[in-house]
Amino acid sequence: MANHLSNSRLESKQRHKKKRRQRLILTILIPMFTIILVAAVYAAHLFATVENEIEGSFVEIERPEPAEEVNPIDQPVSFLFLGIDNDDDRQLQSTRADSIIYATLNPHTHEMNMISIPRDTYVPIMRNGNVVRWDRINAAYAIGEESVMVQTIEEWLDVPVHYYATFNFTAFLEVIDALDGIEMDVPVTIQEMDSNDNMGAIVLEEGYQSLNGEEALALARTRKIDDDVARGHRQQLIIEAIIDKALNFQSITKYTSIAETVGSNMRTNMRTSDMRAIAQTGLNQSFAVESHVFEWTSFMERDMDLVRIQPDSFSQIQYAIQDSLNRTERETSQNAAETEENTTNTSSSKQNDDQ
Repeated sequence: MANHLSNSRLESKQRHKKKRRQRLILTILIPMFTIILVAAVYAAHLFATVENEIEGSFVEIERPEPAEEVNPIDQPVSFLFLGIDNDDDRQLQSTRADSIIYATLNPHTHEMNMISIPRDTYVPIMRNGNVVRWDRINAAYAIGEESVMVQTIEEWLDVPVHYYATFNFTAFLEVIDALDGIEMDVPVTIQEMDSNDNMGAIVLEEGYQSLNGEEALALARTRKIDDDVARGHRQQLIIEAIIDKALNFQSITKYTSIAETVGSNMRTNMRTSDMRAIAQTGLNQSFAVESHVFEWTSFMERDMDLVRIQPDSFSQIQYAIQDSLNRTERETSQNAAETEENTTNTSSSKQNDDQ
């Protein structure tokens, strides 16, 4: 009996670790897929296969009121990125969102603000203006997929969701392989498990090299070579390497394959015309990315481990994203003029002091 309980605990712990690793990869890579997909659609819009694949992933969602129409070229827009651990083979009947990221893009300030929302955050789940129940925020997807998730996020943060994109876990490795790998400098020799949790299946030698999807995944998630802070930086470098490879001119011929890979593992309310408009906003000037992290505490209720966002942290981040959606071209120009005037006054004052 004791051995049976011990084995059950071990299996439960292993399942928990696997889910945590998958959530980590989802959180890291979801924005990357959107960036690559938008670039691919913009650069390869002449290829009918790309447009057909993306249009095939289009799914509009039910809302109590129609979504506000926006033009990403000259208006701030918002996105909800969702990562789910499900595919055609698994066919889970109660899929929850393993990764939830809200982002804003402002063409006037050339800034992207991004928030990763803890999946266990305790919130009111909303449907058609009514509270279904209080639960983990990721349960909204199980209740009503993107429709309920969007309504819950909009009500909780008091912000609009103009576009959503939902990805499953299948796409992650395939995109890197579609790019024929990425170039990375492996800091030390490591031995890691693969995506199927086969221990020691991936061996990476120290040095600069090309990594395929499985190898890049192993480098992204290993905990054996540094601490969590350095690990986060390493994962950012991997994201940058993927984006650099995807935006490289030599990768244009691979965009059809990338779009097919992502499109077949995605649902979104973005049309190809929307993606082209979003891409066009970044042609003249790159966007600065501001990442926000909620401060939170854990607590138990109804035998569930839950997350409570600290009120001060919530208010600060909510203001930042609301402000990013409200700043206009006029305000941006005024701020720039005020900054220039202050700089000029400071310089003149310094010259007078020197005299």
